[in-house]
Amino acid sequence: MRTTCALWALAGAVVLSVVLTAQPATAQDRPFYLKDRGPGVPTSMFGTYVQKGEWIAYPFFEFYLDNNYEYSPNEFGFTLDQDFRGRYRESEWLIFLAYGLSDRLAVEMEAAMTRASLVRSPGDLSGMPDKLSEKGLGDVQAELRWMWSKETDRRPGFFSYGEVVLPHHKTKYLIGTPDLETKAGVGMIKGFRWGTITVRAAVEQAGGVFDLGEYAVEYYKRLSKSLCVYAGVEGTQDEIEFISEFQLWLSETVRFKINNAFGLTSKAAGWAPEIGIMVSFPGRR
Repeated sequence: MRTTCALWALAGAVVLSVVLTAQPATAQDRPFYLKDRGPGVPTSMFGTYVQKGEWIAYPFFEFYLDNNYEYSPNEFGFTLDQDFRGRYRESEWLIFLAYGLSDRLAVEMEAAMTRASLVRSPGDLSGMPDKLSEKGLGDVQAELRWMWSKETDRRPGFFSYGEVVLPHHKTKYLIGTPDLETKAGVGMIKGFRWGTITVRAAVEQAGGVFDLGEYAVEYYKRLSKSLCVYAGVEGTQDEIEFISEFQLWLSETVRFKINNAFGLTSKAAGWAPEIGIMVSFPGRR
């Protein structure tokens, strides 16, 4: 409860400070391929780009609802190695921070406070409790983002990123991260008059095991000065979901974001909504 109040207090303080220091936009001066998003390095947040010297803060809430969650009892310390489907719920309060180190390089961090529960399958006879519940620190991760080839009116831009997820809570099987996890990816971005397309893919490592990581095809469009929309298909191996998002700009530096993710495959979460307020602090010009 204290963490929830602290996050909302932080969001309120950030919004107030930015509203008082908002700067005018120069979207009308941008080339057509930057009309939707403006310049900057793409971050891991949909439709969000950070410029040199700029800070971005995004406190948000995310919820996962999955009535067909695949698990194996041995993943939770029990001996039975067999897949079952249970009912999973998770709520997270998160804070995301990004900073533009240069016009090509950015760093970001994200941390979560998590509450999760899993109701076991009726067919699971492993001795696992009917319901597992855990709460505490969730994922803590950092990323480095590099725009190594900038976009032009004819050529797409290319970027790479590396991510590290820190290990913690090795005995909390629902919310903990037992081993150091790393990820490396590459992406391509191109703005058109009808919207901006991003394609990206990554490989990941956890506990010394390498595998295909996330992959996605994304569309982002500014419909007006105050409204942007996003749609994308994102997956990790055989967990694929469709994501839609609306971004309402309250000022030039404050936007309200709400999105919904829907599972397209049986192993993906059934429904995962997200809501938050994103604030940017532009660097000195």
